[in-house]
Parts: sequence; C-alpha cells; structure tokens
Amino acid sequence: MTETTIPRGNTLPRIRPWLGIAAAASFVVASVMALFWAPTDAVQGNVYRILYVHVPLAWLAYFAFVVVFLASVGWLWTKNPLFDAIAVSSAEIGVLFTGLFLVAGSIWAKPTWGVWWTWEPRLVTTAIMFVMYVGYLLLRGLSTDFSRRATRAAVFGIIAVIDVPIVHLSVLWANSLHQLPTVLRAGGAPALDSSMLLTLMVSLGAYTLIYAYFMTARVSLERARQVRLWTT
Repeated sequence: MTETTIPRGNTLPRIRPWLGIAAAASFVVASVMALFWAPTDAVQGNVYRILYVHVPLAWLAYFAFVVVFLASVGWLWTKNPLFDAIAVSSAEIGVLFTGLFLVAGSIWAKPTWGVWWTWEPRLVTTAIMFVMYVGYLLLRGLSTDFSRRATRAAVFGIIAVIDVPIVHLSVLWANSLHQLPTVLRAGGAPALDSSMLLTLMVSLGAYTLIYAYFMTARVSLERARQVRLWTT
C-alpha cells in the first residue's frame, strides 16, 4: 500500500469516554424504567419485561449488519481501509447482539411457549443470520492479503444483508408462534401502551449508545492493527 493510505490518528479515543458515560447512564435509566416504571402486561405479567432487552438487541443486530453492508459498499467503491475497519467492527458487534438476542428470546419463550426453542420462522431465520455473520468473520481469516480479504468479505457482507428483512418479515410471511410486530407495523400505530412504548424507546436509545461505544473502541483497535500491518 502507498504511504497515503496508511491511517493516521483519529478523534475516536477522545469521544469514547463521553459515549461510555452516556451509555452507562442511559442503560441505568432504561433498566429502572423497564423493571419498575413500565406497567405489568395484562396477559404475560412481568415476564414480558424482557421485551426491553430482546427488542433493542434485535434492532441493533439489524442495524449492525446494515452498517456492514454500507461499509462493504464503501470499501468496494473507494478502497478506503476505514470502511473495512467499520465493516468488521460492526459485524463482530452484530454477532454479539444477535447471540444475546437469541438467548433473550429463548428465556422469554420458555414461560410463554413452554419450550426454550422451536423451529418457527423468526427463530430459524435469526439463527441463519447469526451463522452467516459468524461465517463472514471466519472468511476474513482465510487470506493474509489485506485487499483480497477485505474484498471477499465485502462481497459476502453485501449478499448477507438480504437476511435482515427476511428475519423481520418472517412472522408476516408464514404461520408463526412469534407475535407480530408491535412497533413497526404496516399501516398502523404501535400496539403498545404509551408508557411501555416510551420505555422501549429509552431502552433502544441506551443500546444504541452501547453499540456506538463498542464501535468507537473496536474501530480504533482495527485502525491500529492496520497501521502495524502496513508499517512492518
């Protein structure tokens, strides 16, 4: 690589502590609202409160993989190593969030469905999404050539994003135990009490800040790794 492509210092380390403080504070507020302020569900009782973890994890998993898609397009278009750093960082965080999303869903499923796991469309497509992005990360280890590895991963990242809308819409396309969307509903208002919806939005904001904090840390590490790679 030419000297001009070697990444230099960035401002991420300076904003990271503030993101960390904001993420921690908002997470505490969201947890208090979810556990004590939001009303008890008339049908499910208090077990529904895992909604405030499960749904934000799902949304941020979707978001993380859309970021992988956008960064992959950016790499193929510009060959700027920053885009590859963003893609791999978001993929790792997305895999983490998807794994936690599946675990939280299983914990919620046991008292409501009577089983930890069932082969219904939302669960199966989410598991496939998890495996696909684990595969994305494994693919990156198959080559030591930076440009070749980044290009292969980018192509995979662009193709794999097709599973994100499939996961979200699977409950509409097939008979499913999983409940229908309650917030992003076609042609209708969210099917949640206003205080429940507010708590969910605060939780989503908190998890978004956590994602942003993780991203600043992971991108900085990846950029530093790129510098070591290109200067040795």
